[in-house]
Amino acid sequence: MSEELLNVQNVTLRFGGVTAIEDISFDIQKGEIRAIIGPNGAGKTSMLNVINGFYHPQEGTITFRGETRRKMKPYEAAASGIARTFQNVALFKNMSTLDNIMSGRSLKMNRGFISQMFYYGPAREEEIAQRKKVEEIIDFLEIPHIRRQPVGKLPYGLQKRVELGRALALEPDLLLLDEPMAGMNLEEKEDMSRFILDVNQQFGTTIALIEHDMGVVMDLADRVVVLDYGKKIGDGLPAEVQADQAVIDAYLGVPH
Repeated sequence: MSEELLNVQNVTLRFGGVTAIEDISFDIQKGEIRAIIGPNGAGKTSMLNVINGFYHPQEGTITFRGETRRKMKPYEAAASGIARTFQNVALFKNMSTLDNIMSGRSLKMNRGFISQMFYYGPAREEEIAQRKKVEEIIDFLEIPHIRRQPVGKLPYGLQKRVELGRALALEPDLLLLDEPMAGMNLEEKEDMSRFILDVNQQFGTTIALIEHDMGVVMDLADRVVVLDYGKKIGDGLPAEVQADQAVIDAYLGVPH
């Protein structure tokens, strides 16, 4: 039987008089790829922002690894094992690929500020160990050739890969991916799809994925939840969702 990693229960999120999410419930099972789909403005990114603590819902709860909460700061979510990428690339543009991914290891580093500043003894050993982990991620994502390049000078597809690497540096239990393939060409999408599958299968990382490319969703996702105007209109296996008339009417269009 599958083990539940995260449960969203009756979550409602409002901004003034606007309801972004209304009474939504779904779960994410450990080890699965869970897709969240829907038209623009459906509330998908708001849902991720609730899960990682950026937004706090007025109603409902989030249960992660058995701990139920309504309010959590993003750094607390990260410390508990939730990492994410963003719809718009959010990297340190003047820093190198290596340094950007190293920033994702900050929660894994325990030495004090003084020892880190002088870079000696245990602090030096700790940074060497963290650097080794980062180099493994760089090799996994097949980007050693851009290790030293400022990410602001990289093509968009490689920037998205670096952002994935920074999230992986946290060694998360739950990885939230907000449109990881937006703006990519076919070859870049194929590469990113391969990396997402490898992260899930080789590392055992549970993934929640927002994506508009339905071919990608149907190929990658174990289960799909569909949102429309902040409400849940579908939830199930990819084939079931694809055949659901309510989902077709709201999002997919005429079935082929």
